[in-house]
Amino acid sequence: MFLEGARWDPIKQMLAESRPKELYVDVPVIWLIPTANRKNPDKGIYECPVYKTLTRAGTLSTTGHSTNFVFAVELPTDQLQKHWIKRGVAMLCALNY
Repeated sequence: MFLEGARWDPIKQMLAESRPKELYVDVPVIWLIPTANRKNPDKGIYECPVYKTLTRAGTLSTTGHSTNFVFAVELPTDQLQKHWIKRGVAMLCALNY
């Protein structure tokens, strides 16, 4: 998987600003652990959308999401959600080239 609009800081273990001229970066392996009745954290997390490809647009399904949308991943951050939303940060399963 790849991260667009930001990078993963392996030292701080959280999202960080992109380096100059770095469009896409590899994301470390993410271990998804399902938990029943889990409460979402109020802060310190960016709900990063995951898309199948670079093309974020697609036909809208009955859920209101693009058919290219997979799910959202909670990534640790020291910034507010709107900071990353303005930068268009998203994870991609595949690049088109």
